[in-house]
Amino acid sequence: MILKVENLSKNFKTVKAVDGITFEVAKGEVVGLLGPNGAGKTTAMRLVTGYLKPDSGSVTVNGIDMEENPIEAKAQIGYLPENAPSYHDMEVTEFLTYIALLRGVSKEAVKTRLEEALHLCGLKEVIGRPIGQLSRGYKQRVCLAQALIHKPPLLILDEPTTGLDPHQIQEIRALIREIGRERTVILSTHIMQEVQAVCGRVLIIARGNLVGAGTPEELMQKGQGGSRYFAKIKAPRADIENAIGSLSEFVLGGFRATHGEWQTLILKCPAAENKSEAIFKWVVANRWSLSELKRESSSLEDIFLELTR
Repeated sequence: MILKVENLSKNFKTVKAVDGITFEVAKGEVVGLLGPNGAGKTTAMRLVTGYLKPDSGSVTVNGIDMEENPIEAKAQIGYLPENAPSYHDMEVTEFLTYIALLRGVSKEAVKTRLEEALHLCGLKEVIGRPIGQLSRGYKQRVCLAQALIHKPPLLILDEPTTGLDPHQIQEIRALIREIGRERTVILSTHIMQEVQAVCGRVLIIARGNLVGAGTPEELMQKGQGGSRYFAKIKAPRADIENAIGSLSEFVLGGFRATHGEWQTLILKCPAAENKSEAIFKWVVANRWSLSELKRESSSLEDIFLELTR
């Protein structure tokens, strides 16, 4: 197990930022840490990396206890904070060489590690340029390179695509997927698409508590999940409301629109399988007309809202 977190808690005066969370991350996993703003994600990451000391609980990285051996434990981690730090007046390779030496990479190995990081993060075309003159996307790449130049078994990324444009976001996500083939990665974010694009497992934090854990598919099964159906029916609204009780497994989620005699209604069903035929038979049994019927499965975003509400 690369990372083991047990009963981790942290308070800031009266605010309980992290409240007894426990989880494990195995070698080779890419895990998404999801939560709304202010949920405790960044505090949890700072506790895991040893940047903050917990009020209670423990963190073990690659078998090393963070409290007992903080220097050894931190050496197992590559960390990219939300506001990617760097020295803007330093040239790209100068900065990465400096970081490598700080991280304990031997002088003999620095050149090889530098070449690997430059290649992996796509930085060769900006060699020779001061970091301050780079685009935000390239600055993010440089900071990602500094997090992995010492080849840590665990890489922790806190909101790595914040402030990037859509093209830069796609590039960074592709880079994370590539890195995830060789290293264990924890990706802290509040963006559903980010998790679905790169993560095999999800941890959801709300109000400092771990409220969900599993693959996206497992979470959707544990949540209310199911599907929503949009049906356009020619019938009086009162008749539809009176007859909804005879439509087994379905709950009326409201009316989206009314066009003359036509009602567009939302029907919710917890079943994972397609239940469109049941709606069709219900409409026929009531001698109504049906012009549209569309099904939408619950998404990870629906489950996220459900768990963090």
